[in-house]
Amino acid sequence: MLTEKEIICLFLKKLPKNEHHCNKFFESDAEIIIYNGKKLLFTTDEFSQEDLFRDHDPYVLGWNVVVCTISDILASGGQPKFYAQTVQIAKHWNKNYIEEFARGISEAMIKSHVTFIGGDLGSGTNWHYTGICIGEAKNAITRKGASPGDTIFITGKVGAGNLEAALSLYSENKSITELSTGLSGTFKLRLNESALIKDFASSCIDTSDGVLSGINTLADINKVGYRMTNIPYIYEGKLVCTLLSKPTTLLFMGECGEYELLFTVPEEKKNIFLNLVDKYNYPIHEIGLITKAKERTLEEDRKLIHFQDFNISARSFENVKDYLNELFKYVSS
Repeated sequence: MLTEKEIICLFLKKLPKNEHHCNKFFESDAEIIIYNGKKLLFTTDEFSQEDLFRDHDPYVLGWNVVVCTISDILASGGQPKFYAQTVQIAKHWNKNYIEEFARGISEAMIKSHVTFIGGDLGSGTNWHYTGICIGEAKNAITRKGASPGDTIFITGKVGAGNLEAALSLYSENKSITELSTGLSGTFKLRLNESALIKDFASSCIDTSDGVLSGINTLADINKVGYRMTNIPYIYEGKLVCTLLSKPTTLLFMGECGEYELLFTVPEEKKNIFLNLVDKYNYPIHEIGLITKAKERTLEEDRKLIHFQDFNISARSFENVKDYLNELFKYVSS
């Protein structure tokens, strides 16, 4: 079975190149284009039930799909400007649900200072959403630039996306159902944090596919290693792991990401950066160090977990629980 990257490369071999395209594919969360003397950022992303977002609250679902789309612009150090969408409405959605879904979309756009420029609408058995965002950046950040000695940081806490997936997958568990009732599952918009990070980061990626996938991507592109520790897990995620008798490390490994910003800062900029983080009281956590190539480790519960040979991908499994079982076996070995 072909990997996602292999499939993308098959398309890239056939598609015409753009002379205004600044970055190489895969090296940036958003594509960077020079147009009329300005540096523009472009991203498109799609979401559906396969992403295991809970759709219990239409406002939260609408908010989340916009925040998740815009996170690519923020991870590239840009300011979102224009937004478009295609929406496939699920046939069972009623008027009130659609209105609340649209309200969530609208408020996320307003909070992000973007304006709506159009889209397309359809309907089907299940919902499907594609977000498109164009932004601007004076000095865009890419995934390329991390060096040994750089400190690894993340905005917010780890595990919100994988928590949402667990609440969906294990909804038959009474304890899980009781817990999920009080959880909104709202993703955070890191607009202010991105504005600070862009002036200090040597590389950045969002955690749309989880933290492990994100740090492995940075390691692959920059041909470096990493040493991770003190992962700030979301409390409810740790609680669900306890209820399911699973290690909290799955919140780090799973590919249902929390759409936070994972980035590296050179040693010479670190102290000034941390002083500003404290000044503005931003929820930014130091979680590791970039090292020389080959080392890929996470220290957790006094145990060192090695990821040099990790190659488990959710897209290789038809059943999500089979994927989770493979992750569990890996971390338990």
